[in-house]
Amino acid sequence: MTATAPPAARTHVRSHTGGLTVVLLVVGVGAVVVALLGPLVLGVIDYHVSGGAADQICGGDVAGLLLVGPVSLVAAWLLHRGRPGAEALAIAPAAYGIYTYTQLSITGDLARYDGNAERWYPLLWLLVVACGAVLALAGARLAALPAPAPRPRLERGVGWYLLAVTAFLVLGLHVPSLLDAWRDQPASTEYLADPVAFWVVKLMDLAYVAPLLGAVGVGLLRGRSWARRALAPVVGWCALLATAVAGMAFTMLANEGAGASVGLANGFGLAASGALVLTVVTYRPLLSP
Repeated sequence: MTATAPPAARTHVRSHTGGLTVVLLVVGVGAVVVALLGPLVLGVIDYHVSGGAADQICGGDVAGLLLVGPVSLVAAWLLHRGRPGAEALAIAPAAYGIYTYTQLSITGDLARYDGNAERWYPLLWLLVVACGAVLALAGARLAALPAPAPRPRLERGVGWYLLAVTAFLVLGLHVPSLLDAWRDQPASTEYLADPVAFWVVKLMDLAYVAPLLGAVGVGLLRGRSWARRALAPVVGWCALLATAVAGMAFTMLANEGAGASVGLANGFGLAASGALVLTVVTYRPLLSP
């Protein structure tokens, strides 16, 4: 005799699945729309930023158009079909969206740069809210699932990768620019051109991104079950962020923008390639029928 869930419980599960599918569709379509309307394609959304910052936004739009939007839509389809791994896949673009669209909605200098981004605030607000809803709903569903079986080699590889990325973010990227910003006469063109964006990115990277990546990296190396649950979403999130940052670096290099660097572009390109490879290896068994 097979036990079945009560009708009320089945309805509860279906309603949560349907709600998560809807907000994933909002994230997927919204990410594509923002990328198409931004400086990369149509230029309808004109952000109040310098030329160098606009190049960085173009790099983020590449990731939004080619990865964030499609991944969100695929996750919605997998969830609708009841496929495994959909929740883990859904969290990655939502976390990326919280990070990116929050920055786009609150940074910019209206006194120094022309633009019209404030008129598009409702669209960015909707994306941030939808991404938050995805994180809440998919996170709750993922926490209720059994912990993934240990995969020692993958866990060690991802753990060391996350710690390496954390060290690069803190020591290689942010500390030098912070030391320059604290001088009486800062020399960084990025800081002088867009100080609001500079401090917002510093806050989000040093308060959220680096601590989270470092904690999950240590947890994986110690074999913690909570870190195993977070492995796939964090790796996917890392791949999206790294791809966006690499796109920013190469766009700035192509346009010979201020702060462009061959070394940083190549470094971010390698980091993005590594994250994408780890993402494919991580998600392949999760998304198997």
